Amino acid sequence: MTLSPSCYCALQLENAGSDLVSEFFLAFPDNQAKKLAYLMATPNEGKGKAKGPSFGLPVEVAHPKGMPPGLTFYSVSLPKGLAKGDILTLDVLAIFSHALQPFPEKITQADVQLVVFYETAYYLSPYTVKFQSLSVKLPDARIESFTKIENTKIHGSEIKYGPYENLPPFSYTPIVIHFEANQPFAVAQELVREIEISHWGNVQVTEHYTLVHGGAQSKGEFSRLDYQARPHVRGASAIRHLVAKLPPRAHSIYYRDEIGNISTSNLWGDPKKTELVIEPRYPMFGGWRAAFTIGYGLPLQDFLFQSEGKRYLNFSFGSPMNEVVINTLILKGWGDVVFKFTFPTMEQIKRGKNYEPIVLPFPEFTVELLVDPKLWGMCHPALLSMGACERQVVLPEGSTDISVSTPFPVKQWHETKFSHLDIVGRPVIVLEKTNVVPEHNQYFQVYYKFSSLSMFREPLMLISGFFFLFVACIMYMHADLSISKSSPSYLAKLQWDEVQAAVQQVRNIINRCLTIHDKLEASLRDLSRTGDVQACKAARKAFDGLLKDLSKDLKPLLASLQSSQQTAQIFPKVEELVAKERDLQERLIAKHSTVVDCYEKKSGGREIENRIALQQQKITALKQEVDDLLDFIDEI
Repeated sequence: MTLSPSCYCALQLENAGSDLVSEFFLAFPDNQAKKLAYLMATPNEGKGKAKGPSFGLPVEVAHPKGMPPGLTFYSVSLPKGLAKGDILTLDVLAIFSHALQPFPEKITQADVQLVVFYETAYYLSPYTVKFQSLSVKLPDARIESFTKIENTKIHGSEIKYGPYENLPPFSYTPIVIHFEANQPFAVAQELVREIEISHWGNVQVTEHYTLVHGGAQSKGEFSRLDYQARPHVRGASAIRHLVAKLPPRAHSIYYRDEIGNISTSNLWGDPKKTELVIEPRYPMFGGWRAAFTIGYGLPLQDFLFQSEGKRYLNFSFGSPMNEVVINTLILKGWGDVVFKFTFPTMEQIKRGKNYEPIVLPFPEFTVELLVDPKLWGMCHPALLSMGACERQVVLPEGSTDISVSTPFPVKQWHETKFSHLDIVGRPVIVLEKTNVVPEHNQYFQVYYKFSSLSMFREPLMLISGFFFLFVACIMYMHADLSISKSSPSYLAKLQWDEVQAAVQQVRNIINRCLTIHDKLEASLRDLSRTGDVQACKAARKAFDGLLKDLSKDLKPLLASLQSSQQTAQIFPKVEELVAKERDLQERLIAKHSTVVDCYEKKSGGREIENRIALQQQKITALKQEVDDLLDFIDEI
């Protein structure tokens, strides 16, 4: 059960006039015609219900003269002209999208879901109706209310109106049926189908669903305990699972959402079909939403064929989930084929007003309606309706002589799409169809010419690209791109590299000297803690030896910098840095000697501090100057 009822009608036509009749008009109110998704008329040569007509008669919108306003007419071309007194039986199938309205619009978890259906008890026709009966089949026997008129009977879940005889043209009696329909109304607000077709043998299909329960909105709190205890009572209209009927030989099937893989799914397959039963992470009540993705692969040979020197794609309209009403369906194909569907939103479909009876004579036709169960039966459980369907077929680059064959009228135009490694772009055939239902799920073909050698264009481009890349790398590795060693710029660069190396060595020696200074001051702190004068003197002696060695290492570096022509800017700072470090070194040694001498004379702590206070000030200032010079040299 969905929001789209199916109406079956058996018409027995008799020409009561003298002229030959070649067409027959079907009339629908404008508000109902806007929701008409599918209309088909087939001849029935036998008595009673046809076993399955082999072809449909041409049906198109008509604008007959002298008709009243507010009606939409469709012309059915008869298989042969009806002479006076001839009789022809037609089977008419009409499917309306979003014709059932939830009422009330909001229910609790424990409530049942009720919907309202609007129709006319009399067959609306521009012709005189000699005999008519109407049967409305509901999915459940619980009926809240229905319009009662003459000759109305109810049998379980079926309401019968009639028979009625000798009805004038445009007879109209509105009826309203309010009944229980606990079947979930699954609506895909957006379905993005990505079809990746490779001429190398595989078709990968990925479908992204944004699903919403389009039935009566859920109000109040949701109780998981009540739902699990009595799911068919405390969640009768909830969406518990969906069935995706995939093509046969589907493989590599998965079902996931933004969180990750969803394990609540089952798969069955046979040579004719593959069925994927999926369960959302939670039961979906009215107004609830869920987003998920399913994907699967298909063998290319099942959809791409060759005939008379042309390749042709044989694909069908529709969605694998027939119980889902789709607002927006976008089919994208990467590689060879792209499909795109667009539909109006639920808010764009408004409920129409009650129709007023319209009476207008129309000559020389008598219509007899045989109904049970052919006329205006409610929809079957697995009915899918769509708004507008736009399909894009992106052919391989280099395709020519393109043509399209469809079993019903569609809007089409051509575009060009650019993808990876494309040079001139890929030809795109766009097919658009409004109000698509399962009856539209017929095959269409796109014919084109494509050379098999063109399949190797992209692989050869990749191979050539990598080949030239590797050749360029080899040439680069073996080529001598350096500047001549005898040029002034090259010699100047070598000299500057030598200067930088020498300056770095000087900086390293200064840093080592500063480290020894820190250790020298650390020995004074140990002396103040332990009072071991001999240990402090031994440390001082070792540090003096290290500082002398470092001073010797500095002399050749300073001489090298002084003789270079590239050190005009940096050598004065290096020279100043060395001088400051020596001054700092002498003051630290003097401080160390003063403190040791005070400890040998057993002087007090305050007296020691007074004697070295001035020295400490100078040491602090020199340390700061040395640090500033090191930073300046680093910047240069």
